[in-house]
Amino acid sequence: MNIMNEHLLKFVTWTKLKIRLHLKSDENCVYFSEREIWWSSLGVNIGYEQDGKNDNFERPILVLRKFSKSLMWALPMTSKDRIGKYYHQFEREGEKYSIILSQLRLISSKRLLRKIGMIAEDEFEIIREKVKKLI
Repeated sequence: MNIMNEHLLKFVTWTKLKIRLHLKSDENCVYFSEREIWWSSLGVNIGYEQDGKNDNFERPILVLRKFSKSLMWALPMTSKDRIGKYYHQFEREGEKYSIILSQLRLISSKRLLRKIGMIAEDEFEIIREKVKKLI
């Protein structure tokens, strides 16, 4: 299968999962808070937007701002060592992560899969200030 067909198949598979996530009842949505880190179904995206991986097209995200029980601003994370003004590096439980500040996005809580943990308050404030500078 060529690269174009493989990518199209990923889009089709993601679309099917996206429909299931969309149809998930509100009673089945999880409770979340700012500063939490979650595995989230981010999907297959376009160009250089951060994609999810595996069967659920998942990626860790940091909840930056909670707007309601259903909506939040989320920052995608990567385990790759990224530096520069568009990234924030931190360590949690011996694991190194980079938060991709430039890919702040509004997402539904229906995308949340499982909670990983919480980021320290002082680290969270640094991240918030970095995002403010980008805006």
